[in-house]
Amino acid sequence: MSDEITFDDFLKVDIRVGEVVRAEPFPEARKPAIKLWVDFGGELGVRKSSAQITAHYDPSGLVGKQVMAVVNFPPRQIGPVMSEILVLGLPDENGEIVLIGPDQNVPKGGRMH
Repeated sequence: MSDEITFDDFLKVDIRVGEVVRAEPFPEARKPAIKLWVDFGGELGVRKSSAQITAHYDPSGLVGKQVMAVVNFPPRQIGPVMSEILVLGLPDENGEIVLIGPDQNVPKGGRMH
């Protein structure tokens, strides 16, 4: 179990829903990955990232999918890609990532709470 945090600590993490609008293979990555462009609407707009999700996802099948992401981390260089968000997922029984998203369509940019 992780250390306990306060509710105020939780509020500092800005987790929002976005829609994948573009996805491409990322062959330059050290581990198999996919480059993602996720639209959060409004002032956040489209942000890019990469994710090691190739076991369960193909780039063409990701467009239109709603995903959850942390949007207030500082940008991080991942090879030739400047990652602007952290797309969230959970490991399956083999440790391969399964993306987290709402089970119904919700407006882009909605904040998790």
